[in-house]
Amino acid sequence: MTTASISVAFRVSSQDTEALINGRSITIMPLRFMRFGQQFALYPDRPEQSESKTVLIRAWARCELCQNLYESQSVDVLAQLLNLSPEELSKIFSERGHIFLAYLRVYLLPQPIEIPINPEGQFVPLPQNFYFSDDSPVLSDRTFTTRKRHLENLEPLDVQICETIEDVEYERKLILDEELAWIKTISTLGDRSIEQDQERSSNYQAGTDFENISKKSLEFLGFTIDEAYKGGAGGLDLFCSKPYSLAGECKAGRKIPDRAVEQLDRIAKRHLQEEYLSAYRLIIGSGEPTRNLKESAIQSRISIIKAMTLQKLVELKARYDGAINLFELKEHLKLGQIDTAIDEYIQKVENRIRLRSHIVNLIKNHHEEKVGVEALFGAYPYSTPLQPISNRGDLHEILIELSSPLTGYLGREKGNDWESDRFYFLRDLPTEKEP
Repeated sequence: MTTASISVAFRVSSQDTEALINGRSITIMPLRFMRFGQQFALYPDRPEQSESKTVLIRAWARCELCQNLYESQSVDVLAQLLNLSPEELSKIFSERGHIFLAYLRVYLLPQPIEIPINPEGQFVPLPQNFYFSDDSPVLSDRTFTTRKRHLENLEPLDVQICETIEDVEYERKLILDEELAWIKTISTLGDRSIEQDQERSSNYQAGTDFENISKKSLEFLGFTIDEAYKGGAGGLDLFCSKPYSLAGECKAGRKIPDRAVEQLDRIAKRHLQEEYLSAYRLIIGSGEPTRNLKESAIQSRISIIKAMTLQKLVELKARYDGAINLFELKEHLKLGQIDTAIDEYIQKVENRIRLRSHIVNLIKNHHEEKVGVEALFGAYPYSTPLQPISNRGDLHEILIELSSPLTGYLGREKGNDWESDRFYFLRDLPTEKEP
């Protein structure tokens, strides 16, 4: 942490001040050139009708670069990056002949500072010297450096969107590494009582822990756990109310007892009554179900899934957040043991991801920067694909998905119709195995 001595503030519109403080912007257009390392507080220029005699200083900034730009340098792209219309920016160029574009690294103050309003000048003297620390940057070092690079190169907005998504995914991966270690314990907790069968208290705790992590897993997959039906003596282990009803029984230990089906039927019927008739039913356990249990499960319309299979689903969700479609998963909740059916579903999802990764790489390595649907459809069969694509329409749907701002793997140049759309590479779609 370093400390800056600040004696002046720079006047910025209230709107631009908010954008800088919220991290939506890193630039301002000063009337004069700013030197590298110049430091100042951010003075929000208040509307004339405001009756307040003071303003609040909430942040300070350091100039990291100042460019001198002329109108010939891509007005459309620059206007987009500065959140101006091309007409507004052209007017500024015509009035000034050129603009200065300053890149600011912004830091928040622990407490706002109230100073008197000063209506004159871009630089406003502060009533005294203030000492501000740089321990609360609005943007991380990585994010600021990336944004600054895009602006310096006048790259269009979709590139920034792409990089923003990458920043979010990078930070999300750090969170996964630190906070989602529990995923690896799903099957372990299911097995835990195998070595504790002689201890009643240990078995009870093992069952409770496995019940809790099963709930956490289903919630992570997107189910809504209804806590009105908590476990315990006479309670239902779990009940999911959305996106569809799912009643469950959790069994840790070396085997799933034959009574598990009878327990789920009896307890769920008592708690859920008629709702149980239409609910999906699930027994989760690490042990091997007996033949009698499998037969009873089929008669009672109950699915049986191993803890390791549940863990595989959660791991897939952790690697690719939108990968699990719970309505598709519902179609694989067959009667009896369903681990094979779930493994097939996981393989189906992973194949979809590999197909999309292959298409992203195909566009990345194409000899032209932008490629149309027709050309890509023609090149696809010769790219050693994992699976065929039957028609151009199916390919176009995948391309639209990959070029959505929410995914940002491809950019799209919209044509007169879907067949004349052109696509270009923005970022890789990795297919790593670990979250």
